[in-house]
Formats: sequence, structure tokens, C-alpha cells
Amino acid sequence: MSDLLERLRERGWRLTSQRRVVAEVLDGDHVHLTADEVHARAAQRLPEISRATVYNALGELVSLGEVIEVSTDGRAKRYDPNAHHPHQHLVCSSCGTVRDVHPTGSPLADLPADQRFGFTVSQVEVTYRGLCPSCAGKAGEDSGA
Repeated sequence: MSDLLERLRERGWRLTSQRRVVAEVLDGDHVHLTADEVHARAAQRLPEISRATVYNALGELVSLGEVIEVSTDGRAKRYDPNAHHPHQHLVCSSCGTVRDVHPTGSPLADLPADQRFGFTVSQVEVTYRGLCPSCAGKAGEDSGA
């Protein structure tokens, strides 16, 4: 059984066939799918699943804290099942691919006390941006390099 499915069972989340297939589609280390991608993959396994059911399941998973909703530059929201392991994201500025990264050190430690303006910081979100290998290769071809 997947890590996400196991966590959901432990929480007592009712695993209907529709919810189960959504959780199965989301399971994986570097899965950052849009709702439409989740629906398309879920429909391959369970053809009768509706888009509304997928959106509802995703909303519940986010509310439960079992999936993170990732927004990048006005693009479609993506859903990250790696909610229980601290990490940051690496985002391709061209195609929008999102990958989990685990840099060493603490980003909170990098924020000097005099730059906290009295805030009690409880969470840090860091997003690294650049070009994925595929888009970087295309950029090099387009520039004649």
C-alpha cells in the first residue's frame, strides 16, 4: 500500500473507489499534477470518475494536510503528496515542471533576526526557478548555440 493511502487509512478517511484512485494517482516522490492531470489519470483507471469528484477529493486532501497545493506564477495549481516531509520546490520557468528538492541547512536560519520584524515565523516556503534540462536544451537550440 502507498504511503498516502496508508496515512489516509490511519486517519479514518473513507476510501471510496473514487477517493482511492485519486490517492493512487497522486502517490509518488515527485508527483506535482494539476487537477486535470489527476482526473485524466484517474479516468484511465476508473472511467466513470467525474471531474467534480476529483476536485472534491483534492480539496479534502488539502484540508486534511495530506496534500499540498502548489501555485506557481499564475499557472494551474499542482498537488504535492509529499506533505509530511519538509522540502522546497524547483520550478521550470518555461514548462512549469515542479520537482521536490531537499537542500541542506535551514532556510529559517538564513533569515537574520533583525529581518524578522518581530514575526514569529512558523513556516518557510522557498521556490527555486530556472529551466529544466529539456527547456534549457530547446533554448540553446533556438539561440543557435
